[in-house]
Amino acid sequence: MNFSEQASAQLSDIDLIVKARIDRSQIQLLCKLVEGLGHLGVVTTTNKELGEVMIQTTRHCWPELKEIVERMPLEIEFV
Repeated sequence: MNFSEQASAQLSDIDLIVKARIDRSQIQLLCKLVEGLGHLGVVTTTNKELGEVMIQTTRHCWPELKEIVERMPLEIEFV
């Protein structure tokens, strides 16, 4: 395995994509709140009409980010 393959394998072990659904009127608020947390994750809208988002984080940051998101004044469903 060369360096590039090894680095890719290591990144795939720590990267995590979490899919969720949220009321479409709350997508922007979720993005701003998570963005304000800085290093914990990034939110991307995947289907605005259905309120589907993707949260990119790491396996190490996810437990903390999930706890914070669940305490936010939003109704979010992780799928």
